Amino acid sequence: MIEGIQKLPIEINDKEAIEIYKKLSNVNKKIGKLDTVLKKSIVNKSILSLLTLNESVQSTRIEGTQVTFYEIMENKSKKNKSWQQIEVFNYHKAIKHGERLIKNGDVISTRMIKELHSILMEDARGTVSNKGEFRKIQNFIGPDKKIENAVYIPIKANLINEYMTNLEYFINGEYHRDFDKKTEENKVLFDHKIDSLLRIAIMHAQFESIHPFLDGNGRLGRILIALMAIKEKIMEAPLFFVSEELEAERIRYYNTLNETRGEKPSWLSWILFFLSASERMADKIIGKIEISEELASNGLKKCNTTVQSEVWLATFREPIATATEIAEITGYHKQTVKKALDYFVFNNLLDKDKSAKRNVKYYNYELIRVIG
Repeated sequence: MIEGIQKLPIEINDKEAIEIYKKLSNVNKKIGKLDTVLKKSIVNKSILSLLTLNESVQSTRIEGTQVTFYEIMENKSKKNKSWQQIEVFNYHKAIKHGERLIKNGDVISTRMIKELHSILMEDARGTVSNKGEFRKIQNFIGPDKKIENAVYIPIKANLINEYMTNLEYFINGEYHRDFDKKTEENKVLFDHKIDSLLRIAIMHAQFESIHPFLDGNGRLGRILIALMAIKEKIMEAPLFFVSEELEAERIRYYNTLNETRGEKPSWLSWILFFLSASERMADKIIGKIEISEELASNGLKKCNTTVQSEVWLATFREPIATATEIAEITGYHKQTVKKALDYFVFNNLLDKDKSAKRNVKYYNYELIRVIG
């Protein structure tokens, strides 16, 4: 059983630091390419929205939900949603809210973190009575509800504010008196001045280890990765999504996080794991954008009018939609849009629910497959 964590900053020995920086160089190049590919894409805003929804799905799956990207797209407009769907949409709302705050000039503060938590936990499962508030009691991480079987016991509740202040300064790259630390011989200090991507990796592990809320810490910690990437200008939009990669290696994710805890933390495995996940994420999202771009371009070649072109591109924003919904996006009359959508069905670019009599849905299955 591991208890508690050390405050930031962290120390890494010289050899480990060299290994980390070698890896970091390659990952930063990949992420730079991702940002460039997105900016050049003709469907960048549409793809960004869909990728954000997919991130919401993947992050909640780490917590044990079974919801799929297709299911979320199918149920976007429905009023009565399952708790699993609510969690996904809350996650999406929290990311978008955080993005707005950061682009308005806000720093990632304790106030913002509590605000995001409140959005995340609205009508969700778990302990929602304390949404937006730090826990007042001891919690623990383990296989059951017995603390004696815990894998990890976070810091006491009365220390949360102190540790979160320490983390807040680190996140925003600002000096704090805690960072006045003399390093041992052959050690390197990873403080508030280090590369942004390394700070994101350390931030996520530290937030998860503080475990400041009774519920929702994992999801919120992954939201902070995307938001910190915007704040640090790694990405212009919330596209730094590693949840799919973390979910693919869930046990390794939890194991390496656990190594950063206790009186003698080891950070190398976690940082290298996070950098590798970030590199795979960049490769995967670049691939998704490029394939989506190709799908969009191939469809545009079959368009004969401006109306058809605009309706076609609107299906990249809403790959499951009715003629009415596409009409709202494009501004064209519903019947004009329906005619264009049926043209795409005839040319095998879209599918249509032929069994429905009202509110007929059109499906861009090729795009859904790429994103999800």
